[in-house]
Amino acid sequence: MARRPVFIPTDDAPYVVEHAVEFQYYPGFSLQQKQRSIASLHDSFLADWPGRKTLEVSSKSTVGLGIRLSAFNLMIHASDDAECSVEAAFQAAKKFENGGPYADLMQTSSRQAKRDPRLQQSGRLIGFEFFGKRFPFEPKTYFYDWLYASALCRDKELLKQVTEYSAFTDIEFNPKRSINCQARSVAKVVGLWQADELTAALESPESFWEIGFGGASTLGPPQR
Repeated sequence: MARRPVFIPTDDAPYVVEHAVEFQYYPGFSLQQKQRSIASLHDSFLADWPGRKTLEVSSKSTVGLGIRLSAFNLMIHASDDAECSVEAAFQAAKKFENGGPYADLMQTSSRQAKRDPRLQQSGRLIGFEFFGKRFPFEPKTYFYDWLYASALCRDKELLKQVTEYSAFTDIEFNPKRSINCQARSVAKVVGLWQADELTAALESPESFWEIGFGGASTLGPPQR
C-alpha cells in the first residue's frame, strides 16, 4: 500500500486542500504499471468522495488533457518570440546561494533542464528570479503555482476543460521527496476560478500572492 495526496479545489484561500489516500501501488516504471496505480488511487479516493470527477495530471495520465497539463508539456512565453515548458522555466528561475538563476535552461527540454548539474552544485535554494522579478521562497509553492497558473490560463479552451474536474492527482508526486506539484497547481487554478478570483489573481505576481495565499509570506510580495 502507498499513501498519496489528492488535491481538491475550494472557494477560500489557499483555494486547494489535500486529502491523503491509501491505495494499492503497483511498482515498476512501465506506463501500464503507472496507470494501474492511478486507477487504484482514484478508486480509493472515490470510495470516500463519491461523485467527484478526478483527473491525473502527468504524462502518465490516461486522459489527453492530463498529459497536456504536465509541466513537461505545458508551455509558457520565454520571450516575445519563443516558448518553453513550465518545467524548464521553473528550473531556469531557481536562485541559489552560490549561483543562478540559469536562464539558459529555458532553451532546453524539460528533462535536460531538470537534470542540469548546476542545480545540484550551487548550494541552498534561496528563491526565484523570473525576467528580472524576484520571488520569495515562502510560501514554498507560491512561485511554481503562479508560473503554472500563468501558463495554463493562456489557453482558454484548456482552462474550460480543466474546470469540469473536481479532484486532481499526480502519481509521480511524493510529498516526502518534493514540494511543488502540478496537480496542486491545477486544483488551485480551479479553486480560484470557482471563487471568481482567477482573473484578479493573475493580474500580477503581487495579486497572485495577495489573493491566492492571502499575503501569507512573512518575506513580503515579489520584488524587482
